[in-house]
Amino acid sequence: MDVLIHVFVGLHIVGIGALLGGFFAQLKAARAGEARMIPAMLHGALTMLVTGVALVGLNQADDNSVNTVKIGIKLALLVVILGLVYVKRDEEKVESAAFGAVGALTTANIFIAVLWT
Repeated sequence: MDVLIHVFVGLHIVGIGALLGGFFAQLKAARAGEARMIPAMLHGALTMLVTGVALVGLNQADDNSVNTVKIGIKLALLVVILGLVYVKRDEEKVESAAFGAVGALTTANIFIAVLWT
C-alpha cells in the first residue's frame, strides 16, 4: 500500500507542477495584459483533485491518520482554482486579478501541504 501511496504523491506533485508551470509560462504575457489559462493549468488542477482524493482514500484505507481540516482547506482552495481555470479557459485574455489569484492560491496550497504538520 505504501508504494501505491507514493505513486499517487508523485502524480499529485506532477499535477502541481503542471498547474504552477502553466502559470509561470504565462507570466510574461500577464505583464502585457494578455495572459490566458492554458490547458496545462486545467489538466494540472484536475490531476491534483483526482490524486488528492485518491490519497485521502488510500491513507484512510491504510489506517493512517488524515487531518480532515487541512484536507478540507486544501480542497476548498483547489475547487476555487479549478473553477477559475475552467471558467476562464476559453478566454483570449484573462483579467490579472483572476490570473494572479490562481498563482497565489496554488502557492498557498503548496505551503499548506508542506508546513501544516
